[in-house]
Amino acid sequence: MAKIERTKNATRNIVFGMILRIYQTFVPFLMRTAMIYTLGVQYLGLNSLFTSILSVLNLAELGVGSAMVYSIYKPIVEDDEKTICALMQLYKIYYRVIGLIIAIVGGILTPLVPQLISGTVPGGLNVYVLYLLNLAATVCTYWLFAYKGSILQAYQRTDIVSKVTLITSTIQYAIQIIILFIWKDYYLYVIVMLLTQMMNNIITAVKAEKLYPKYKAGGRLPSEEVKTINRRIKDLFTAKLGGVIVNSADTIVISAFLGLTVLAIYQNYYFIITAVIGFVTVFFSSCTAGIGNSLLTETKEKNFWDLSKFTFLISCIAGICSSCLLGIFQPFMTLWVGKDYLLPYSAVVCLVIYYYIYEINQLLNLYKDAGGIWHEDRFRPLVTAIVNLGMNLIMVQIWGIYGVLLSTALSMIFVGMPWLFYNLFTTMFEKKQLIGYVKKIFQYVFVSFVSCVIVVIICGFIKGPLLIVIFLRVMICIVIPCLSYIIAFYRREEFQQSILLVDKMTKEKLNLKRFIK
Repeated sequence: MAKIERTKNATRNIVFGMILRIYQTFVPFLMRTAMIYTLGVQYLGLNSLFTSILSVLNLAELGVGSAMVYSIYKPIVEDDEKTICALMQLYKIYYRVIGLIIAIVGGILTPLVPQLISGTVPGGLNVYVLYLLNLAATVCTYWLFAYKGSILQAYQRTDIVSKVTLITSTIQYAIQIIILFIWKDYYLYVIVMLLTQMMNNIITAVKAEKLYPKYKAGGRLPSEEVKTINRRIKDLFTAKLGGVIVNSADTIVISAFLGLTVLAIYQNYYFIITAVIGFVTVFFSSCTAGIGNSLLTETKEKNFWDLSKFTFLISCIAGICSSCLLGIFQPFMTLWVGKDYLLPYSAVVCLVIYYYIYEINQLLNLYKDAGGIWHEDRFRPLVTAIVNLGMNLIMVQIWGIYGVLLSTALSMIFVGMPWLFYNLFTTMFEKKQLIGYVKKIFQYVFVSFVSCVIVVIICGFIKGPLLIVIFLRVMICIVIPCLSYIIAFYRREEFQQSILLVDKMTKEKLNLKRFIK
C-alpha cells in the first residue's frame, strides 16, 4: 500500500506555491497599476466582468476535476497503474466534451454581453471581440491536455504547476507591459493572455508525462466505476453552481446596477482581499491530497485532531490578516490609486468580515472535498448561492455596494456554514464532537474581534506621511493579534501542536535538496 509523504509534499507545495503567490500578487498589482494609468480604471472593470461571465460558463466543468482527482487517490494508495490510466482516459474524454459545450454555449450568449454593462464601454471597444477572445482562452484550458494535470494533483505535486506558471506568467506580463506602454492596445493585451494560457497547458502536460511516464491515458473502467464517478460529478454540480453564483454574482450585479467605474473601485479592494486569500489557499491546496490520503489510512480520531489543529492555525492567520486589512487598507489604497478611488471605511469593514468568514469556510470545504462527501453536501452550496443572489438583487437597489457585500457574508454565516458543519460531523467525524468544535471557533472569533478593535483604535491615532503610517500600522497589526492569541491560547494543546507542525514543515522547507527536484 502506497502512502504519500504528506508533510514533505505539503511543505514542498507550500514553498513553491508561496513563491508563485507572491509573484502573482506583486506582478498583477503592477499590471493593474499600469492599466489604470495607461488605459483607465474602466478597463479593470471590464476585465472583472469577463472573468465573472466565463466563471459561469465554467459550470460545464460540473466538478469533473475534483471528482477525477478524488477517484485517483485510492488507486495510488493501492499502486493500481491500470486503473489510473483508465481514469485519465475518461478524464480526457470528459474535458474535450466540456470544452465543446463551453464554446457552443459561450457563443450563443455573446449577444447578451453588452446588457451586463451599465453605461458606456471605454474607448469604444468591441465587447463582442474581447469576449470571444476571453472565451477562447477558457476553452483552450480544457482542450489542451488539461487531464494530465490530474496526476500531479493526486500525487501532491502542485509545485510543478507552480514552477510552470511562474515561467509562462513572466513571459505574459513582460509582453503585456510593453503593449500597455507602447501601443496601449487592449486587444493585443488579451491575445497575449490567450497564447500564454495555451503555453502553460502544454508545458504542464510535458512535465507530468516526464515525471510519471508510466501513466498514459488509455483503457476502460468497469461500467459500475464510471457510474460511481458520474454520480460524484452529478453531486458536485450543485456545489459548482453555488460557488460560481457566489463568486460571480457580486461582480455582475455591481456592473449591471452601479457601472464599470464602481466595479473597478470594488475590484481594486477585492484584488487585495483575493491576494491575501491566495496565500492561505496555497496552504489548503498543498494539503488536499495529503488529507485525502489521511482520511483513507488514518482513524477518525486522528483526522478530527488534524482538523482541530488546522482550524486553530487558520483562525490565527485569518485574525492577523483581518487586523492588517482593517489597519492598512485605506492608507495603502490612497497611496496606490488616490483618494478619488476609495470605498467608505464601513465598506472596508464589510469586506474584512467576508474575508474572515471565507477563510474558515475554505478549511471546511477542504475537508469536504478531500473526503468526497459531495452527495451529502449537494444542495447546500446551491441554496446558499440562491439566497445570496436574491439578497444581492434586492439589497443593491437599497444600499448600493453595502448591500452586495453584506448579502454574501450573511448568506454564508446563516445558511452555508451551519449546514456544512452538520454535513461534516454526520459523515466524517462524530456528532458529539460538533458542539465542542463550534465553541472553539467562537472563541477564536472573539479573540480575533477584540484584537481587531484594539488595532483599529490604536491605528486611528497614527498620523503623518503615508509610508510612515503604513509601516507603523503594519507593526501594530501583526504584534497585537499575535499577542492576543498567545495570551488566550498558549496553554491549549492545539497551540502546542500547531507550533510543532509549523516547526516540522519549516525544517522540511529548509532541507531544499530533498525536494527541489
